[in-house]
Amino acid sequence: MEGVLEEEDDTFTNISLTDDSVDSGAAALHSKQENEYFTMNSDMDGDAENQVELEEKTRLINQVLELQHTLEDLSARVDAVKEENLKLKSENQVLGQYIENLMSASSVFQTTDTKSKRK
Repeated sequence: MEGVLEEEDDTFTNISLTDDSVDSGAAALHSKQENEYFTMNSDMDGDAENQVELEEKTRLINQVLELQHTLEDLSARVDAVKEENLKLKSENQVLGQYIENLMSASSVFQTTDTKSKRK
């Protein structure tokens, strides 16, 4: 029968355009498979979106971890430079004191009283 509305199950309605001698179950099954395929594609689209979000989160987490390691490395470098700076300051003080002692012991750097020599 043409134009007869047949209901195969509660989830799909099929309108048969062929005579009843052709099995309308195959058409209904095909349409139901297409519907399931569409649903699976929708799920895949959702899965693809979830996958993209997961990849983005993973990328961001890796970037944060990399930045944390970089910060730790820089912090360690700053500490090492501060320590080196303190050592150099100490060495400079020792050298400054040594030079001062050498200058005071040398006659070249002694202050002379020119007025007393002239008299």
